[in-house]
Amino acid sequence: MTTLQTIENNYDFSEMHDSIQTYVDKNILSGASSVVLKNNEIVDVKMWGQMDMENNKPMQSDTIFRIFSNTKKVVSVAAMIMYDRAAFNLDDPLEKYIPEFEKLRVLKSGAEDPTQTEALNSAPTVRQLMCHNAGFSYGIFVESAVDTLYLDQNILDANNTLEQMVKKLGEIPLASQPGSRWQYSVSVDVLGRLVEIWSGLPLDQFLQENIFEPLSMKDSGFYVPKESHHRLAANYVPVNPLDPMEGGLTLQPDHPIGATTTPKKLFSGGAGLASTLGDYTNFIQMLIGKGEWQGNRILKPETVKLMHTNQLPKGVGLVLPNWPMENTGFGLGLAVKSAPGEGEPDAAKGEYHWGGLAGTHSWVSPETGIAGIIFTQRLPGFFHPFSQDFKRLVYDVLAE
Repeated sequence: MTTLQTIENNYDFSEMHDSIQTYVDKNILSGASSVVLKNNEIVDVKMWGQMDMENNKPMQSDTIFRIFSNTKKVVSVAAMIMYDRAAFNLDDPLEKYIPEFEKLRVLKSGAEDPTQTEALNSAPTVRQLMCHNAGFSYGIFVESAVDTLYLDQNILDANNTLEQMVKKLGEIPLASQPGSRWQYSVSVDVLGRLVEIWSGLPLDQFLQENIFEPLSMKDSGFYVPKESHHRLAANYVPVNPLDPMEGGLTLQPDHPIGATTTPKKLFSGGAGLASTLGDYTNFIQMLIGKGEWQGNRILKPETVKLMHTNQLPKGVGLVLPNWPMENTGFGLGLAVKSAPGEGEPDAAKGEYHWGGLAGTHSWVSPETGIAGIIFTQRLPGFFHPFSQDFKRLVYDVLAE
């Protein structure tokens, strides 16, 4: 268990504390926990509410969360460890390592039938894969005719290995020409398979030996062992999912892709990990520390900088279904802000971040040394207003 200890400071985070408490009081969140960092030192730790309402368990510092898409940052770091070992070049075509991708085709623009395809203008690359513009899709957002094939083939089948997953993908056309658009996708699951190919290790073993052990992330992994089941937070869905500010929660069964209480074959690089606030704080401190944590070097400083430098072509921005993310680019596994969002201070420029489907968020402002992590278990909790309020109020205290 990681001990979250704050350094002595005079910062007053009471307004932020009260704001998140309001979400708990209104039954919008069951509970939450957070860490705030300044210059890579912990200046605030806070727990609210309950990790399990049915059993009246309060939120604890060692509560285990399903972190869903925060897994993507961990697996992107794993890939960049192999980059530092010269296992690949960013502009290598994927087919160099995954022969199943040699015959990929792409859906024609506007096609309503997934059989209406055309040749690729260029082969997708590792760089494009890491910033979600290699042409893959997710299936779950039903953005084009290709998504029906993702769903029919059950691309993220928990009973398949990553090797079996990429074989399925090799039979499905890309949703768009590589490099032409940013599309949230199974890219980081494919990246997890590449880590296995480059390293010769299963993804879970690679993460354990190269990230979790050196960063003392003792409660992080693709499933929660039996002896820790009592620390796993319950996951909830709102009574009215169309209104993020309406109270009322019901218990949600485990999602097959997210971390669960039994082992499974699919090590989902995009959504499969569980972790604790303390474990993930160590991981974020490593990124803030330019690849180093407590004397353990994970990445080269220039590699971390590359990760939070926009890699998208000019004119390509982030658009999630029904949600364009303005003034935001994407690096190698991290979203990067080119300008503050509405209501945000200038300190938000250059911020890198991402979150998880059930409400696990983290962000770092490298120019100001401000960072924050806030975890809950609420589907959907992806950039829910609670996380935006948390960030805004932390900046209000720390941004000069």
